[in-house]
Amino acid sequence: VQLVESGGGLVQPGGSLRLSCAASGFTFSSYTMSWYRRAPGKERYLVARINSAGGSTNYADSVKGRFTISRDNAKNTVYLQMNSLKPEDTAVYYCQAVGTWHVYWGQGTQVTVSS
Repeated sequence: VQLVESGGGLVQPGGSLRLSCAASGFTFSSYTMSWYRRAPGKERYLVARINSAGGSTNYADSVKGRFTISRDNAKNTVYLQMNSLKPEDTAVYYCQAVGTWHVYWGQGTQVTVSS
């Protein structure tokens, strides 16, 4: 089982990034997928979640209207489109897969928002 995040990097405030999480080794289309983040000195918390079919999403209040989670079950990939980025969005972003009996995590990708 693998979850591999990509797309992180350094961006200026107000900029955009799109994170991707490529999954393998399990039935991706049966899993709820989420993005979490952990800022320096803080606990990891949920940013966005999408159900297995992609028809239902949830967002943390801090990112509503700026971030969009989506998935492509044909490509076994979940995305996080991040717009209007702020310095407080700086964190390591993690991909999570939750199934009936298993939970999987990616290794994380660093997002830094700074001028």
